[in-house]
Amino acid sequence: MFESARAYSILPASDLERAVRYWKDTFDLDPVMTDETGVLFEVGGARVLVYETQFAGTAQNTAFGIDTDDLDAAMTELRSRGVAFADYDMPGLKTVDGIADLDGERSAWFTDSEGNIIAIGQRT
Repeated sequence: MFESARAYSILPASDLERAVRYWKDTFDLDPVMTDETGVLFEVGGARVLVYETQFAGTAQNTAFGIDTDDLDAAMTELRSRGVAFADYDMPGLKTVDGIADLDGERSAWFTDSEGNIIAIGQRT
């Protein structure tokens, strides 16, 4: 049924221009498409549609995840671009310097300019 389909994530933005600048400045990405529905970016073969809505930033869950081969290097680069990583201390999840060591993966979380929670991780 979906053999030739392409999946994508959808992220809300309360200020679409600000969100586009964030994606360009933070991830060095140019839009692959812009139309009346929003702005489409491509990250590692995955597509992300950023669209304008008043409900941006209301979700309290991870909205998008990126796997990397070198979490430490990715975090260093993102920090140099102004990204602040979240620290958590709750049952089942504790971060140290922004990193959680999970079963088989190291992960970190941050919010984009619109309040969406983004995860980056490295499988160990």
